[in-house]
Amino acid sequence: MLIDPRFTQLAAGLTGFSTSLKKGERVLIDAFDVPDAMVVALIRAARARGAHPLVQVHHARVTRELNLHAEEAQFAPHAEVELARMQKMDAYIALRGSDNIFEASDVPADRVQLVSRLMKPVLDHRVGKTKWVVLRWPSSAMAQQAGLSTEAFEDFYFRVCTLDYSRMTPGMNALKALMEKTDRVEIKGPGTDLTFSIKGIKACPCGGLRNIPDGEVFSCPVRESVDGVLQYNAPSVYLGTSFDNIRLVFKRGKIVEATSSNTKRLNEILDSDSGARYIGEFALGFNPHILQPMRDILFDEKIAGSFHFTPGQAYEGFGNGNKSQVHWDMVCIQRPDYGGGEIRFDGKLVRKDGLFVPKALHKLNPEYLLSTKK
Repeated sequence: MLIDPRFTQLAAGLTGFSTSLKKGERVLIDAFDVPDAMVVALIRAARARGAHPLVQVHHARVTRELNLHAEEAQFAPHAEVELARMQKMDAYIALRGSDNIFEASDVPADRVQLVSRLMKPVLDHRVGKTKWVVLRWPSSAMAQQAGLSTEAFEDFYFRVCTLDYSRMTPGMNALKALMEKTDRVEIKGPGTDLTFSIKGIKACPCGGLRNIPDGEVFSCPVRESVDGVLQYNAPSVYLGTSFDNIRLVFKRGKIVEATSSNTKRLNEILDSDSGARYIGEFALGFNPHILQPMRDILFDEKIAGSFHFTPGQAYEGFGNGNKSQVHWDMVCIQRPDYGGGEIRFDGKLVRKDGLFVPKALHKLNPEYLLSTKK
């Protein structure tokens, strides 16, 4: 089989730097509408490291049909089988392609919630108990979302996904240390005036070990500490529905008001369970190659000069204990071309208009990440 050398390079990074596969380890390759050649490249890369690859192939139109009239009697045993398999895995690599990001837009909300609830133990085990990495796969649909030609988008995709992520490590470690000694966070910008505490919450640097593309450090607010208003300026797609101009109002940690271009659907999702109206993640994004939103969260949450503030589930060990079937990374960009903004930790300016201010964090700014200087 003729394999694009970029596939081979990416597969080497996913099985090497991202998941560090070792001899005898089992890895599940979850392929969603991606070329067979990329799956073959991953199988070969895993075997070259002495690991044992297993493969599952998905197609969005088939998944939609399964979910369209989902019943508990159908998905409960399916979830049991999936959990049993995941429990035998040491690592998980998911490549998620899509010819139509709105393929699931007509699946009823109650069916989506049913499937999410039943499959949550599988997700929890994968996130908490395996080495894992998840990435999108470039398609014509993604190129349209990004406003690029298919060829230009593919060049962008492989440039971002094969970035030397080890270069982010010094700056991420400094930001992690700063976040872990911070109590009060203040965020201001157009339509945004938000305060909350991250005291006692661990921070996690993400530089190519969980998502590709990567480039964020995340923490989590103390559950009832969030007060104020947040106006997001990046569009979002969640559960097959598109949202623009999301605005959330918080009181004692809870989202008490939520509006958007689709306010009804937004509130349906936030009413999924008792934890969906509380925040499960706060993160700062700094990937220097990603500058514009493209309605794909694995890219958008890493936008240089952005932060995301996530309703729903908190990560085990890095959160406030909030539980929900929802985990929705909503993004706000604070570079000058998006209106600017400031983030302060305990009253000290940490980032202004998308650039980190303290000297220890300068290695997370584009000038350093895009250079070859030490």
